[in-house]
Amino acid sequence: MSTIAITGPPGAHPWQAAQLHDSDADILPCASPAAALAAVRDGRADFLLLPVYNTREGEHRGFFRRMAALNGLAWCGNVVLPIHLSLGAVDDRTPLSTLVGTGSALRQAEEYIAERFPSSDLVTVQDIDAAIRAVRREDRRSWGVIEAEEVLKARNLVIRDREIVSHNRTRYAVIGRRPAARTGYDATAMLTAPLKDRVGLLFDILGEFTRRGINILDLRSDADVKTQELRIYVEVEGHMEDETVQTALARIEQEVIQVPGAITVLGSFPRVDMRSKLIESFGFIGTGAMSQWFADRLASEGYRTLLSGRTSPLTPEEMIDQVDVVVICVPISATPATIQRYGPRLREGQALILLAGAAAEIVDTALAHTRPGVELMLVHNLWGPKAVAMKNKTAVVVRTARSGAFCSEFEGFLYKHGADILVDSAEEHDRFMGVVQKLPTLISVALARTLAAHGLTATATGDHATLTSLYTLLALARIHAQNDRTYAEILAAPGCGMDVVRDFITELGRLQHMAEQGDLDALRAVIDSNRDYLSETFIRRNMRLALAVDETLARTLRP
Repeated sequence: MSTIAITGPPGAHPWQAAQLHDSDADILPCASPAAALAAVRDGRADFLLLPVYNTREGEHRGFFRRMAALNGLAWCGNVVLPIHLSLGAVDDRTPLSTLVGTGSALRQAEEYIAERFPSSDLVTVQDIDAAIRAVRREDRRSWGVIEAEEVLKARNLVIRDREIVSHNRTRYAVIGRRPAARTGYDATAMLTAPLKDRVGLLFDILGEFTRRGINILDLRSDADVKTQELRIYVEVEGHMEDETVQTALARIEQEVIQVPGAITVLGSFPRVDMRSKLIESFGFIGTGAMSQWFADRLASEGYRTLLSGRTSPLTPEEMIDQVDVVVICVPISATPATIQRYGPRLREGQALILLAGAAAEIVDTALAHTRPGVELMLVHNLWGPKAVAMKNKTAVVVRTARSGAFCSEFEGFLYKHGADILVDSAEEHDRFMGVVQKLPTLISVALARTLAAHGLTATATGDHATLTSLYTLLALARIHAQNDRTYAEILAAPGCGMDVVRDFITELGRLQHMAEQGDLDALRAVIDSNRDYLSETFIRRNMRLALAVDETLARTLRP
């Protein structure tokens, strides 16, 4: 049996947090955080609880000072406790002119006090138990006490008002002698020594995490009491044993701060999320690389994930019964039939996410083959399974009238991981994909056939290319270097993107006719009209980008 050191009397919130962490533990009340730390160091306790953050008051006062004093102890866990504050007094009739409570309780109840007791005196105490005894002993009937209801009742005070602060939760750090083992859903906390001023220091520290795809969960800074130099606290996703985390911390200490021992790793622990998640589980129909890619990242966010398909031990029918959100991730051509087969099995209250590169026909099929109470949204991720992360990648989201809270949470997952989210209607999506996916694919495939028909090798063609025409050859190589099934699916995807391709072919014929007639004036008129439509802003911005690419290509091609 373990012993947990806390500050505060039996029944108070730290006491409740300790019971929530380990209901069988012995609880050792201490007079102060320093006394609780000493109890762990001298072996009287195995763990202690320190308040870290409250949803009402923010960072807990004294956080930096207490974390800096760990000195070899490890932050190894967390407890998130709903905080239920009540107002007690000696009787239920006397008007209250003074309110007493700990500094934390009074700060959390600021809105309540301002509304109900705007002219009352406030008395902040460190030992709430001693304060209540004084109120009882001296019969201070005009004094009210703000504290947990359990403490007020235990001291025989009358409850004047319950639950005076809504949406109130406190995160407690569990401090022990050893860091927690890796779970796969972890966080690591670090604290810097007092740092000398340097331009861009914070930016450079954060950059070492972001460039490695490490998400930053919390960031705080405070001036050191003695030196008034800045100390920075950062909490990131991942365990201290993860190679990416270790590399980032080493780079920050050696290359950014450039002071040995400037970083103290406070500990690693299972990740805690102060936000409420509605979704517990995702199930995938489709066991391909893209399904596995998304499943891995959702699992790293604490969601349970299941994969099912034609060859998996778990069938789609079995999976659907076990999850909150069903994700269909199969080739575009197979998506409508998959929806028709499995959509009717989804129950009211579930959600269906369609990972697909075509929208209108697929969304219509899903609306027709699922119950009205099933949430529905389509997401087209414009990246493949070889991508390291979503950061700076584009995700096109097609919402429906049935996109609800589950769909919103999935969008939040995309946003958190750095995806650039575009919201289109189904028709807009298909039209844009006709321009940016179908046309480049069609041109590249047709160009390769044309080279073959004229006996021109791609290598020789590249030798004759200008930097402008080289873009076309780069697309030619890129498309033919990757999965032929993917690009065949893009070409054959249904929807109004097909209209874009047909209109392009028509325009191509008109321009070819003008060219064969030698009608320069007509060709110039078309180009001028295009310039007006594209706009000067678009041309200028993208010309700067093209010149930068030209410069890079020129350096690459230079012997």
